[in-house]
Amino acid sequence: MNVMPMNLILYSKPGCHLCEGLQQKLDQVTAFALTVEVRDITTQENWFAAYQYEIPVLYWVTEAGQRRLPRLSPRGSVAQLERMLQTQQQNSPK
Repeated sequence: MNVMPMNLILYSKPGCHLCEGLQQKLDQVTAFALTVEVRDITTQENWFAAYQYEIPVLYWVTEAGQRRLPRLSPRGSVAQLERMLQTQQQNSPK
């Protein structure tokens, strides 16, 4: 298990069922530690303009900056989400 948590940002908005589903799956990840900052796109004009038609949007925050992660199917399982996150970690520049 990684010692340092994987820091994520989830762009969401109230009433977004896809966002709620992804957040629930993120809460169930047990393969490694995660921190998830949920950002409500309705609170910032630039977030709303960027993501209003794309949410949920997930970013991984690293020392090198933010990296947008691939979109998981709403029918994807927690195990699939864990595999995607692990693949992203393994493929990240060191």
